Amino acid sequence: MELVNPGIGLIFWMALSFGLLLFILGKFVWPPIMKALHEREKNIELALHEADKAREEMKQLMFTNEQMMLEAKEERDKLIGEARQIRESLIEEARAKAAEEASRMIENARERIHFEKLAAITELKNQIANLSIEIAEKVLKKELSDPAKQEEMVRESLKEINLN
Repeated sequence: MELVNPGIGLIFWMALSFGLLLFILGKFVWPPIMKALHEREKNIELALHEADKAREEMKQLMFTNEQMMLEAKEERDKLIGEARQIRESLIEEARAKAAEEASRMIENARERIHFEKLAAITELKNQIANLSIEIAEKVLKKELSDPAKQEEMVRESLKEINLN
C-alpha cells in the first residue's frame, strides 16, 4: 500500500532521482539528440531546397531543350528550303542548257541542210551545164556535118561579130 499512498520520503527520493535523471538526460543525452535532430532538419531542408533547385533547373533545361528543338526545326526547314531552291535552280539551269543545246543543234542542222542544198544545186547546175554542152555538141556535129551548112554558119557568125 505504500505505492498507492506513498510517503514523503518516497516522493522525495523519486523526485530527486527524477530530477537527477532529468539533469543527466539534459546535460548528456538531450544536446546530442537535439543536435542530431537539428542537423537532420537542416539536411531535410537542404535536400528540399536542392530538389526545388533541381526542379527549376529541369524546367529551365526543358525550356532550353524546347528552344533548341524549335531552332533545330527552323534550321532543318531552312536547309530543306535551300535544298529545294538549289534543286529548282539546277533543274532550270539544266532545262536552259538543254534548250540552248537543242537550239544550237537545230541551227547547225539548218546550216548543214542549207550548205548541202547549195552543194546539190551547184552539182545540178554543173550536170545541166555538162548535158547542155553535150547536147549542143551533138547538135552542132549533126548540123555541121554538111560543108555548106558550115559555111553558112561562119558567115552568120561573122555578121554578128561585125554588128557587135
